[in-house]
Amino acid sequence: MATTGTSLSRNWKQLQRTLSRAASNTSTTPTDPPKRKSSSAASPATTSNNSTITSAKKAKVARTPCNSTTTTTITNSTNSSPARLASELKPKPKPTSKAPEVSTATAKPASATLALWAEDNDISPVDLQKAYGLPLTSTTLPLPLEASGSSSATEAGKYISLDCEMVGVGGPTNERSVLARVSIVNYHGHVILDTFVRPKEKVTDWRSWISGVTPAHMAHAREFKDVQKEVSTILMDRVLVGHSVKHDLEVLLLSHPRRDIRDTSRHPGFRKLSAGRTPGLKKLASQVLGIEIQGGEHSSIEDARACMLLYRKFRDEFEILHRPKTPKSTSAKSSGKNKKKKKRA
Repeated sequence: MATTGTSLSRNWKQLQRTLSRAASNTSTTPTDPPKRKSSSAASPATTSNNSTITSAKKAKVARTPCNSTTTTTITNSTNSSPARLASELKPKPKPTSKAPEVSTATAKPASATLALWAEDNDISPVDLQKAYGLPLTSTTLPLPLEASGSSSATEAGKYISLDCEMVGVGGPTNERSVLARVSIVNYHGHVILDTFVRPKEKVTDWRSWISGVTPAHMAHAREFKDVQKEVSTILMDRVLVGHSVKHDLEVLLLSHPRRDIRDTSRHPGFRKLSAGRTPGLKKLASQVLGIEIQGGEHSSIEDARACMLLYRKFRDEFEILHRPKTPKSTSAKSSGKNKKKKKRA
C-alpha cells in the first residue's frame, strides 16, 4: 500500500508541473480561434449519406418534366416578391374567340349618323364635321353627290336595319306595348321609311322620355294596317339587321326568316362585353363604335343606323355564324342498303 501511495504522489506532482508549463505557454502565445471542421473532414458515414441524398435529388429532378421557360422565370425571380413570382408563374389562358376591342377614344363621341357617313367616305367624323360645319351630334345624313333618283346609295338594297318606338296601352295590371313609330335605313344609313303609327287602342303611357313620341305626333300618324303592309314589302327577300329585333317584329305582327336576321343583341362577340348577358345598344355603340346614342329621348333612326354600323364593322363574323350548314351525304347509306338487298336476293 505504501508503494502504491508513493507512486500516486509522484504522478500527481508530475501532472501539476505539466499543467503549470502549459499555463505559462498559453499566457505568452495567443491562441487561434478553433477552426470549424470542414465538410471534407466529415465522417465516412456522413459523406456517404450526403452523396445518397444528392443522387436522390438529381434522380427526382430528372424524373420531373420541367418547362425551360418556367425554370428561367424562377431563376430570375428569386429576389422578387411572392406576389410577383405567383403572377409570373400563373398559367396563361388558352386563346378563345376575341371580344370586340373597346373604344378608348377621349374625344367627344359622334352621332351614329356622322359615324356611318364617315365610314362610307373613309374619313374621320371630326374631319367630316369640320368640312361641312356640322355638330358631332348631327342626325342629318346628306344625299350622295349623284342625283337622288339614280343613286343606289339611297335605295333599299339587300341589307336594311329596323327599329321601332313603342307606347303603352291598357291598365296598370295589363299594360302592353304597341307600335308608335317605325324607322328603316339601308346599308348606308339612308332612310327608307320613317313614320309615326296611330295605335288602335287608347294610349295610357306615352313614354315620351324614352320613345320621344307625344300626342302631337299623332296628328300626321298613319294607320297601323297601312304601315304593316309597307314594312312587310320592304322586308321581303332582304337581310334584316336590328337589336332585339324580335320585339320589333312582334309589335308589327310580322315574322321574318331566321336565316335572314342579324341581331346585334345575340352576337356572341358582343355578349362577352356583358358577361354573357344581353348587351344594351347604347353600351355597344359607346364601347365598340365610340359613338353616343340615346342621350335622352330615343331616335329610332339613330338606333337603326347604330345597328347597321355594328353589323358592317363585324360583317364577316356575322355571316360565318349564319352560314348555311351543308346536309350530310346520304349516298353512302343508300349504297349500303342496296348491297344488303342484293345479298338477300
